[in-house]
Amino acid sequence: MRKEKIAVCPGSFDPITIGHVDIIRRGLCVFDKVIIAVGHNPLKMDLFTTEEKIAMIRKTVESIPRIEVDSFEGLLVDYCRKVGACAILRGLRVISDFEMEMQLALMNKRLCEKIDTFFLMTDYNHLFVSSTIVKATAAAGGSVEGLVPQPALEKLMEKFPQMMKKQHP
Repeated sequence: MRKEKIAVCPGSFDPITIGHVDIIRRGLCVFDKVIIAVGHNPLKMDLFTTEEKIAMIRKTVESIPRIEVDSFEGLLVDYCRKVGACAILRGLRVISDFEMEMQLALMNKRLCEKIDTFFLMTDYNHLFVSSTIVKATAAAGGSVEGLVPQPALEKLMEKFPQMMKKQHP
């Protein structure tokens, strides 16, 4: 019997974006299951709590089979071992992403040789989208409709009532 191929897609997901969802969906073409693992980066100031992020993500992916949502603390490779993952799934948007992601992948490989990192290039429609850009735009009252899934849009509108919900051409 073949062992299930599990990938962990880690991130702060503050908030989850359409780009994240695209990478996760495409990861399901390679892996039997993808676990979206919400981690806390102590170097970042989060807008949403871990519980809020998990709720947004679960609502976003509830109709997509073979996806689980969880949170973790500590080393990512320790979490991967705990859930039986063979891979870490990451999206790349721009060259600066690659530089940082390569360092993280090499450190993770040093910490656990059995876990590989798989990179997927972001769809060109999502190249400019990041959680940071989404939060900055929403905070300034701009529309982020179409950049985040509906559950994230609703939570952003709660946090930033000045955000206008507009249709884009």
